[in-house]
Amino acid sequence: MSKYTDKLVMVLMLVVVVMAFVMGAMWSKLQGLGQAPQADQTQQVAQAPAAPKVDIKTIKDLWGKNVIKFGDVNKKNLLVEVADPSCPYCHVAAGLNPELSSQMGPQFKLVADGGTYVSPVIEMKKLVDLGKAAMVWLYTPGHGNGEMGTKALYCANDEGKFWEAHDKLMTNKGYSLLNDTIKNDKTKSQELVDFLGMPGLKDCLDSGKYDARLGEDTQIASSLGVSGTPGFFVNETNFAGAYSWTDMKSAVK
Repeated sequence: MSKYTDKLVMVLMLVVVVMAFVMGAMWSKLQGLGQAPQADQTQQVAQAPAAPKVDIKTIKDLWGKNVIKFGDVNKKNLLVEVADPSCPYCHVAAGLNPELSSQMGPQFKLVADGGTYVSPVIEMKKLVDLGKAAMVWLYTPGHGNGEMGTKALYCANDEGKFWEAHDKLMTNKGYSLLNDTIKNDKTKSQELVDFLGMPGLKDCLDSGKYDARLGEDTQIASSLGVSGTPGFFVNETNFAGAYSWTDMKSAVK
């Protein structure tokens, strides 16, 4: 009985040693597997492209490009808006669609309607009109239905009527027209012309004069690190989103 017990103990000890060896090997393998993704993630982070550096010279250079611009580049304040006329948050920033602004949340309710939001676009235009700033307007697709509306803005700008067309498109009726009716459909240019009350835009829109300009604007916006709308610069300070002017005006010189 004693010999049998001794043999059993030895077998059990051998089993324990073997199991310990196997468990140790498995543990080392698991540790290796756990570390691999971390190394890959670190490499991915290291390879991620750095955001472009935008300084005041970069902003000034925009005035030398084929873009919609207002005022002299030598003004003390240089302003940039990157927008899409079909984008809801661009409508919020424009301050001309109180119905949509209220729907987007209480933080976007306009001061005129009892809220706290101050439209940055209106305030930026005031500075330009007062001769205290110059401004560039760029398009980038932030919502998907703004191509025809943007081309209408280019065409209107040719006639010195950019803001007139802009202010109509940035109303609730303009938002509905672009997103529910036009939807980038070139065959519906007449409806857009009629809405804007600018018959002279018809030939410009139908000619395809500004078809390539959409991509050019988008490329410029991308070079500034802007991919969504709205995006703003007050001098070299970037504001990505529909900020209230109260949060932006400190960047004004």
